[in-house]
Parts: sequence; structure tokens; C-alpha cells
Amino acid sequence: MEDEFAFIDSITPKKTYQSRLRVGIGDDAAVYVSNVHYEEVVCVDTMVEGIHFRKDTLNARQIGQKALGINVSDLAAMGARPQFYLVAIAIPTTWSADEVREIYKGMKMLADPLEMDLIGGDTVSSPSCLMITVTAIGVVEAGSALKRSMAQPGDVVFLTGPVGGSAAGFSLLNEQTRHGVFTAEEQHYILCHQEVAPQVALGRICASSGGRIALNDVSDGLASEAHEIAVASGVQLVLDREEIVALSPQLHGVDEETGLKWGLYGGEDFQLLGTTSKDQLASLQQQASAIGRSFYPVGFVRAGVPAVYIKKEEQEVLLAKKGFNHFRHGDENDETKV
Repeated sequence: MEDEFAFIDSITPKKTYQSRLRVGIGDDAAVYVSNVHYEEVVCVDTMVEGIHFRKDTLNARQIGQKALGINVSDLAAMGARPQFYLVAIAIPTTWSADEVREIYKGMKMLADPLEMDLIGGDTVSSPSCLMITVTAIGVVEAGSALKRSMAQPGDVVFLTGPVGGSAAGFSLLNEQTRHGVFTAEEQHYILCHQEVAPQVALGRICASSGGRIALNDVSDGLASEAHEIAVASGVQLVLDREEIVALSPQLHGVDEETGLKWGLYGGEDFQLLGTTSKDQLASLQQQASAIGRSFYPVGFVRAGVPAVYIKKEEQEVLLAKKGFNHFRHGDENDETKV
């Protein structure tokens, strides 16, 4: 790496988007004007080389896009409009300055269409692996933030899109790395893993609807996120197996059970999982269709001790709270047959 200050200068944005930004990169801290009509939504996430990403499965730009994207997805789950982000990065000698610049370019590729401004961060050396911590800041209309705790018996459970694609793509990359030769079908799932697409527009539709909606982003796996809603709301979620299968990977040579497990436990799909009333969902569908998107009904909510079930015809199977967990390893992450 070159001189720290020269590097910071090279990644400092040449223009900003948010009119309320007063001081950005170049001082001791960032300053932006608050707004009494909105609430600030703040989240932070860390990615560590060898745990969350590898050079042989993601290129530098994709690593940057994912580092910011996982935070933007959290903002989307709260119904927030993303505005600012800060990046702290620890860089080992195994990464060149050009590679690190590519990471920032990846973040910018995601940030620019959302009009997000990079307003600060920190740059340090690392003795071993690359580590990236991103803090993202957004706003939502006062009193409109969406929470996991709003589900009620009788609600419909919905998803904003397919799940399991990232896990399918990672499985392929894990066998051949990103330099392998893949079919068009396989490449589709590889891009599901490599390129993050947070559901900001659909999150905003939910927040601006004024309805009672429980929402969570699918980052650690559908089963895990469903459990979080169930526990926070004190209810049971029952998922329709056929609906989940329809939204799970249909990869040539892969059986339905494997595709379903990817859908339930894979994670990093960054779709939104939510619950709301039937009437409210119909209204959301109408707004989503206007932008060429959709909400997919995949189950229902009922009263009971917090739990998640998957149902096929009249048979129900209890789903364990499994998905990506930083402090579980090996066999502890094995899924049960569904």
C-alpha cells in the first residue's frame, strides 16, 4: 500500500448527493443536518476475508458491493431511504492499492444509483486478512420504521423474490472458483452470489403504505429470519413448502430437496421477508406491479409458542433456527430434512 493519506485522497468522492451534508471526508468527523420529520436509521456490518468472502469467489469490486449491500439491505428492511455510509478497512500486505480501490469502486457502483454519500471512515494495516466494516445511515418518515415485532395471527407471510440463489452460486464457485467454466444457468446463480441487489424500493413501498407490516431481510437464511419475526412478534409462521420450492433454485442436476435447503438455509439472498394482512398485501402488490416487481405469498401466521413450520399438504415439519452463524461451525450448521 502507498501512503495512507494519498490513498484516502484517491477514494474521496468528487461530488456528493445529499443536500443536508455539511462536512464530509477531510475533517475529524462528518456533519449533516437533521430533519424533524424523519428518523435516522443506522446499521453496521463487518466482513472478514476467509469468513465472508474469498478472492477466488469474488473479485474486488464484488467484495465492495457486498460490503455496502448487506448494510443497505438492513436499511431496506426498516423501510429506510439510504443516504450516507462510512467505511473502516484493515488492509494486509497481500492486497495492493489498486485492488483496494476496486473495493471502493464496487461500493460506489451500488451507492450512486441510491444517491448515497461516502462521508468518512478509517484505514489501517492488518497483519493477516482484509477486514471491512461499513456503517450505513438512512432516514424513514417519523413513526414509519418497519419492525420484526408487528406480525399478528391471520397475517400472510410474503417474500420479495427468489431465495437460495446465492447458496447455489457459492456451491458452484466453491468447486471451480470464479475462474471456472459454467453454463448460462450456472452463471445466473453465480451472479446471485456475487452481485448484491438490496430491495430498497420494495422496503420503501412497505414503509410509505402506513400499514402494519413486520419485515426482515433474508441475509442469514429464510428459516433463521422467519424465526426472528416469530420470536419478536410472539407468533408462529407456517411456510408453504410448494411456494418456497417455486422460489428456490431449479438447477439442472440438483434435486428438489437440495434446492429447498438452499432456499431455507442458504442466506445472502437479501430479499425481504414480511407479514401483513391480506388486504394490505393486495395494496402492496398493486404498488409493486407499477415498478415491475411483486410480493410473493409464501405462508401464514397463527397464534402459538414462537416457532416456524413448513407445510406440505396436511403435514407440518418444525424448522430449526438455522442459517449463517458466526459462532457455529461444522456439523452444527447441518439442516434437517424438510
